Amino acid sequence: MPPQENPPTEKDQASVTSRISVGLLRSPLSIAGAVLITLSLANIIFLLLIAIFGSEDKPYLGIFAFIVLPAIMVVGLIMVPLGMLMRRRRLRKLAPGEVPAYPRIDLNQPAQRRVLAYAAAFFLLLVVMSAVLSYRAYQFTDSVGFCGATCHTPMKPEFTAYQDSPHARVPCVSCHVGPGATWYVRSKLSGTYQVYAVFRDIYPRPITTPISDLRPVQQACEECHWPQKFYGAQLKVFNHFGYDKSNTPRVIPILIKTGGGDPNFGSATGIHWHMNIAYKIWYIAKDPQSRVIPWVRVKDTEGRVTEYMAKNGALTPAEISQAPKRVMDCVSCHDRPAHRFLPPDAAVDQSLASGRLDRSLPFIKRQAVQVLTKTYSSDEEAMEAIATNLDAFYRSDDPQAYAQRKVQIDAAITEVQQVYERNFFPYMKVDWHTHPDNIGHLYYPGCFRCHDGKHVSPDGRVISQACDTCHTFLDGNQDGQPNMSLGGKPFAHPIDLKSISGMLCSTCHTGGAL
Repeated sequence: MPPQENPPTEKDQASVTSRISVGLLRSPLSIAGAVLITLSLANIIFLLLIAIFGSEDKPYLGIFAFIVLPAIMVVGLIMVPLGMLMRRRRLRKLAPGEVPAYPRIDLNQPAQRRVLAYAAAFFLLLVVMSAVLSYRAYQFTDSVGFCGATCHTPMKPEFTAYQDSPHARVPCVSCHVGPGATWYVRSKLSGTYQVYAVFRDIYPRPITTPISDLRPVQQACEECHWPQKFYGAQLKVFNHFGYDKSNTPRVIPILIKTGGGDPNFGSATGIHWHMNIAYKIWYIAKDPQSRVIPWVRVKDTEGRVTEYMAKNGALTPAEISQAPKRVMDCVSCHDRPAHRFLPPDAAVDQSLASGRLDRSLPFIKRQAVQVLTKTYSSDEEAMEAIATNLDAFYRSDDPQAYAQRKVQIDAAITEVQQVYERNFFPYMKVDWHTHPDNIGHLYYPGCFRCHDGKHVSPDGRVISQACDTCHTFLDGNQDGQPNMSLGGKPFAHPIDLKSISGMLCSTCHTGGAL
């Protein structure tokens, strides 16, 4: 009688299970996944330490630490069990009787308890790491650096203007996304295509405005800016400089009738009368940037409706009924609240008023605006042309003074180059022409899109063009200092404009060289 084989003991079964598990981990796919997990985890920890202890904002560090490397680690985590499953199937085909159909789990075996403890510890570490990285990824994708500095070329104009704006300390997402999961998801889905467009190099140049899918202003602007608040009149001092040899300053102090007010405690007044506080205003624009507005509708507190039609370019009743009508809101006038590109005339005035440009240099206003108004194909060409032209002008205009004032001339060249870098972007085809700023009416139609004296109602009422409707002029002198005397006065233009009364300011004030 042949000897009977002894049944396998628990120790033997544990040994077999252990050998099978180790064998499954020898799958090339599992090994590659383990390598990816190890390398990505080590790099994530390293980059996290840099982010925690580093002082500089590094947008690409965030992309790798919170987006790219975690994605690679997830791929590795998928590859390990997938490789084990594929190797198990292969072993079952080669030796059907040796490899069981399902893993044997017996916590009475010390080896399996150790494996379970290691797996639980790794899973807990993975959960903690995932939570930290997910939160950091959320923070990073909402950061200013991610919005402005990651896509350097497409977003360089907007990011540069943002850093020099009154909203420079307001995160981009506060206006472009706002609170709530719905708008966050919408923004990230929109951003997915934008990333694709950057990789394919198919994004528009310049970036088109206005952006049609922005959060409504009542949920963005009005979170900080309270329309019902009464502001009264606010002082604004405009500094202009002449194109003459002395760069003659002209100071224009104005009280702007901002107004506002809650209709429950009195009538809304001033410019903020437009802000749907007591009245509601609709308009039709012929272009996406609302430069031409031929039709306006006003509804007052008692429900009376008045329509105004432009004398030139009037719409037919059929066109009015079919055209999209927009409710007037903050961005109808404040359409560049954080991304302004200044015309050369305004930018040079700012530099002169702040002292960054030396007013004592003859004709510096005229020459600076001239070189800034020219068209350049690249930043490098612009920097070279600005330096060459300004230097050549002062060298030929007064060689003796040129030698004595070379330091001031070089400083002026540097400032004009910086003005160019802040407001002109040849690669993206961006300058003051492409992005009009409709607050005011000097360089763009702005207020005069409606307040041109040519929008008339059927009963003969006209949307006024009178200056004192929105502001009161104060006295100003010629020495660079405003004289804040009380009381208004008629606006006196330096040139007699009686022969062209009613012409828009932007007809002559183009923003460039005269």
